Amino acid sequence: VQLVESGGGLVQAGGSLRLSCAASGLTFSMHYMGWFRQAPGKEREFVAAINWSGGITVYADSVKGRFTISRDNAKNTVYLQMNSLKPEDTAVYYCAADSYWSDIQYYKKCDYWGQGTQVTVSS
Repeated sequence: VQLVESGGGLVQAGGSLRLSCAASGLTFSMHYMGWFRQAPGKEREFVAAINWSGGITVYADSVKGRFTISRDNAKNTVYLQMNSLKPEDTAVYYCAADSYWSDIQYYKKCDYWGQGTQVTVSS
């Protein structure tokens, strides 16, 4: 299984970025997908998750209303659209996949991980 994130970078506060995560080696349409982030010196934290069809999404309170998770099962790709970015959003962002909805919001339980992509928001 391979999850490859892309789309990170440096952006000014108030700006936008769109992260992508391309999956291979798993039945993508049968896996729940999530995004997590980890800032220096902090524990990895949940950002957003999406169910198989894309009809159900859940977000951390800190990003609700600013970030949108989506997926394209035909392309085996999950996205994270990040708007109104703040300096506190600076972190390495990771894509995760799991077979259980009950696990996808908990980083210690996710089955598969990408290598991460750096997002830096300047003030």
